[in-house]
Amino acid sequence: MAPTHVLRCCQRGLAWIPVIFIALVVCWSYYAYVVELCLFLLLMPVLSLFHAVVYLAVFHVSFIMFVWSYWKTIFTRPSTPSKEFCLPKSEKEQYEKEQRPETQQEILKRVATSLPLYTRTGAGAIRYCDRCQVIKPDRCHHCSACDMCVLKMDHHCPWVNNCVGFSNYKFFILFLTYSLVYCLFIAASVLQYFIKFWTSDLPESHAKFHVLFLFFVAAMFCISILSLFTYHLWLVGKNRSTIEAFRAPVFRNGPDKNGFSLGFSKNIAQVFGDQKLYWLLPVFTSQGDGFSFPTRLVTVDPEQPTDCLQPGGLDKG
Repeated sequence: MAPTHVLRCCQRGLAWIPVIFIALVVCWSYYAYVVELCLFLLLMPVLSLFHAVVYLAVFHVSFIMFVWSYWKTIFTRPSTPSKEFCLPKSEKEQYEKEQRPETQQEILKRVATSLPLYTRTGAGAIRYCDRCQVIKPDRCHHCSACDMCVLKMDHHCPWVNNCVGFSNYKFFILFLTYSLVYCLFIAASVLQYFIKFWTSDLPESHAKFHVLFLFFVAAMFCISILSLFTYHLWLVGKNRSTIEAFRAPVFRNGPDKNGFSLGFSKNIAQVFGDQKLYWLLPVFTSQGDGFSFPTRLVTVDPEQPTDCLQPGGLDKG
């Protein structure tokens, strides 16, 4: 038991390495941009006071928003199923004693009648987590890294050492947004000085290394983040998680990749909320409680013209 506990502690410690790496890169980028670029070039003088003030103002706004959203993504605890999704004591004892899967499913179905469940397993059974001993709400999945069931789980991200799901998906999108803005601004504002140092138009100094490396790092991160950012914007527009993009959720009438899609504008509101004033701030504004979601139980793309909607259009799940 002790070796297992030690191994688990080591795994948890090692999981912070990517976060520490990002934190060190960000701290260095702050020093390189503020001290080595703006202040050093201002003293040379290569950079005018006006441009230095503008650069520093924009830089600090993007830096603060990036760090704020990154912090919220890392330290917002993933939401887990509530007690109502746990089996009552008597049913739990019956479930654990029963050996036949069919009888176990009957027990789960009896309990699930009072729960807002629309999705099933691929075989049409009630989704139950034996590890957490809970009936899984719609869009909930078990994360082996966090060892818990996470509401509307998207993926486990090693760069934030956390599960991205219902409670912090908006923060994750903003983290990608502001990290992209941060890298783009650095790359764009450093480019002219990068060229001058590269062509030796500026004298050799200790700032040269920082400016050259700053541009390369910003450009590299910008390219890598752009693809991930674009992909998640597409997921938000379709109201899908990364898991659902690879494996369509199964409803009572079968798999449907668009089962939770309500149309583009409503899909955006599901993640960012109704108040547009707060969309760009890393504060929680997502709609719903994470346990149940509006569904559109059709088998065609709901963003295409269709007359096959079920009565009422939307079924509040």
